[in-house]
Amino acid sequence: MFWTPVRRLQTWISLFFLGCLSTVALLSGSAPSPSADRNVDFARDIRPILEANCNQCHGVDQSMNGLRLDTREAALKGGQSGPAILPGDGSSSLLYRKIVGDAPGSPMPLTGTLPPDQVEMIRTWLDQGAPWTGAIDGTGAGGKKHWAYVKPVRPDAPKVKNRAWVRNTIDRFVLARLEREGLEPSPEASRETLIRRLTLDLIGLPPTPGEVDAFVEDQRPLAYERLVDRLLSSPRYGERWARPWLDLARYADTNGYIHDRRRNMWLYRDWVIKAINTDMPFDQFTIEQVAGDLLPDATPEQKIATGFHRNTMINTEGGTDPEEYRVAAILDRVETTGTVWLGSTIACAQCHDHKYDPITQEEYFQIFAFFNNTMEENNPKTTIRPHSSSITLPPADYLSTHRSDIEREIVELKSALKRSTPELEAAQKDWETQTAEDLVSWSSLDPVTYFSLGGAEMTLQEDGSLLASGPAPGRETYVTVTETRTEGITAIRLETLTDPSLPHGGSSRSSDGEFMLTEFEVAAEP
Repeated sequence: MFWTPVRRLQTWISLFFLGCLSTVALLSGSAPSPSADRNVDFARDIRPILEANCNQCHGVDQSMNGLRLDTREAALKGGQSGPAILPGDGSSSLLYRKIVGDAPGSPMPLTGTLPPDQVEMIRTWLDQGAPWTGAIDGTGAGGKKHWAYVKPVRPDAPKVKNRAWVRNTIDRFVLARLEREGLEPSPEASRETLIRRLTLDLIGLPPTPGEVDAFVEDQRPLAYERLVDRLLSSPRYGERWARPWLDLARYADTNGYIHDRRRNMWLYRDWVIKAINTDMPFDQFTIEQVAGDLLPDATPEQKIATGFHRNTMINTEGGTDPEEYRVAAILDRVETTGTVWLGSTIACAQCHDHKYDPITQEEYFQIFAFFNNTMEENNPKTTIRPHSSSITLPPADYLSTHRSDIEREIVELKSALKRSTPELEAAQKDWETQTAEDLVSWSSLDPVTYFSLGGAEMTLQEDGSLLASGPAPGRETYVTVTETRTEGITAIRLETLTDPSLPHGGSSRSSDGEFMLTEFEVAAEP
């Protein structure tokens, strides 16, 4: 562990994704068996078990024997055999007795026996009163909200035994879990490992050998903090952390549908990189991407930011209905907003009230209305579909000057590349000599036996190649047997040659001159 107090990182995007990674790491482990002093959380621990094993037969779509287990009220009421749960008495609850096979009729679930830890989790939950959180309105028994809709509260740092190991508050949480599991912290990583980890995390590139040497030799206090500051100041930092955000924004340089033509979206990509590198506040980052064009006196950069919702696919195929794909683009914006900004999958509510998240169908289309009421700006001189607005970036004189400078620099660089120097010529000769020495020596294999499994006629040519004629099925298999005394074979190359007798004078027997090789097998024996 190499954690010393460093300056507070104000860059929200790092905290956002590191938080996501931490959550995944905590949830990815197997759930420990509950103990009597541990509160079992319905939404986290129980509902996934019911959804995976019970709700298909005892849910909103089907209620076998009159029993539903998708709501607390229905489970308390029970079905033909009576209440399914008895809060506070897990062993006597019919739900538990059915699972362990201690009740009349077939054991549940019908799909198979639950793992012992899940069975014990359900019994503990029942003993604890069967608290039921996460109803359709976001609240459950006693008005308790589902955890996803509760404002995060900073928890108290846990107490630990090995306080000498702790260097900051995060260490307390890590060490507390290790001590609970009876584990010891790993030894501190080497400085070479630390700089490699940190550099890959912050800028997505490995450190250079010189950077590694400099960090290893820097024994001054706060060497690690200076390394963090240097990497956070690198333009590569924004490029590294823009990548996962651009995935969320479904960023693409092409339209996505059948023709998949190119479009200019790179300005939005650069806007995201700049926003991260300049530590743009998250509320501003949100507002400008969702509605930057609606801000008073919106700047070109604020309009570019709305590229977040201009990343929808665009269909330019002839005969398409523009209105159909305009609506499809709005649906995409609604669902992307829900996933990225609300942290909820709201697509289900397009057709019905969400079963598991507190989002109604009416609320879905209220969000839809926000995007549907936005006036699209289009160029009447083009055939761009109505959901693919574009903007012109002023001032034009600056852009034209900037373009001229770039084009001039390109010409100078190309001219420099064409000029030869004694050093370049010597390097060229050295490369040619080395390449000639490294070339692979190929030798042709002379076919001894050759035939087709599809009925084609195989003719041996003077150059040792084989020419197929006659029947030409859609799928064909050719077999050749050769003999060779060559030793140390490391590769086999298959060459397809053109011939005037083949369609279009090509190397295929299909009418369009194209073919596809799906498999190439080689067997050898003495």
